[in-house]
Amino acid sequence: EWLNLIVRWAHLVAGVAWIGTSFYFVALDLSLRKHAGLPPGVAGEAWEVHGGGFYHVRKYLSAPAELPGHLIWFKWEAYLTWVTGMALMVLLYYWQAQSYLIDPTIMPLTTLQAVGISLASLLIGWLIYTALCKSPLGQRTSVLAVSVFLLILLAAYFYTHVFSGRGAFIHVGAFAGTIMAANVFMVIIPNQRKITKSLIAGEVPDPKYGATGKQRSLHNTYLTLPVLLMMVSNHYAFLTGHPQAWILIGLIVVSGGMIRHYLLRTEIGDDQSELAWLLPLIAGALAIALYITAPTKQDFSNIVVSDEQALAISQAHCASCHALKPLNPTIKSAPKGVVLETLDDLRRHKAQIMVQAVQSRAMPMGNQTKMTDEDRARLGAWLAQLK
Repeated sequence: EWLNLIVRWAHLVAGVAWIGTSFYFVALDLSLRKHAGLPPGVAGEAWEVHGGGFYHVRKYLSAPAELPGHLIWFKWEAYLTWVTGMALMVLLYYWQAQSYLIDPTIMPLTTLQAVGISLASLLIGWLIYTALCKSPLGQRTSVLAVSVFLLILLAAYFYTHVFSGRGAFIHVGAFAGTIMAANVFMVIIPNQRKITKSLIAGEVPDPKYGATGKQRSLHNTYLTLPVLLMMVSNHYAFLTGHPQAWILIGLIVVSGGMIRHYLLRTEIGDDQSELAWLLPLIAGALAIALYITAPTKQDFSNIVVSDEQALAISQAHCASCHALKPLNPTIKSAPKGVVLETLDDLRRHKAQIMVQAVQSRAMPMGNQTKMTDEDRARLGAWLAQLK
């Protein structure tokens, strides 16, 4: 538990640092102003105020006549975010695959098979993405954006038909996060090193290196908000347990990208009238998600369930984890303090049980106990008759 907490904390710290620098530099790049009198090679400059002082920043497309002895490289934030994220993946979803990653009612996998599919899919995703960027599609920004979205949507469909609901959402986040980190490690930083090397040698750098780096950096910033939501999705059963979760993921990616664009353009001073078209689109995407996830009214009127039968269902499918002394070896204490060992416990936690076990398939975790739809309906019928 302490290892889980420490790695999660490290992941959060690294992620905040990476997101912060990414947001800052994209906003800075878009806020640069060009005017007469700038030194040769300067694409623009910006004056900023923060922390009681003023900053004067210039961007060189090539470089100044000579480089300073000390350059600040922003890379470790991205590297550590991915490393700590993968460490969390190993601790939770690989080490405890039967609980968190595998749902036998979706696809009966062994731990080795699930881990193998996970790692292979992350690598394949990066290879397909980078092939798209290097193809003729990469020269057309809008077409490439749609292509990358469709790639993520395809990955979402794949994951939701292979892994548990939680496992699927976290893997879509890892899929996009791996692309983002690899962009930094495989493209942005190597290209910057090539540019620096040419300048030190007194050569004119190839402008394609800077253009490619900027392209990948923009991709990263627009993927940030959707990835953040994927990372916290396991707290929301109405998302992870939805039968059409891949559609919800698509809506999250679209709305998250538009929200990021709105915030970015607002930050650099665009007039709100120029951004107004985004607001109804964002609201529309979220409204569709709200409509899709609205619980359907279930008719339990023709199902009769006794107290003993309801308790038996809970004992068979819930109490191995939700107990004062859980029998599940991967669970140290009842999740969220919810104990479901008696009829009074079931009455007390009626709302949570209805959402987690009846209206969605979020519980039991990974459906390890193979809870059937009939069991869910019978438990729902008993809960519905409670006053």
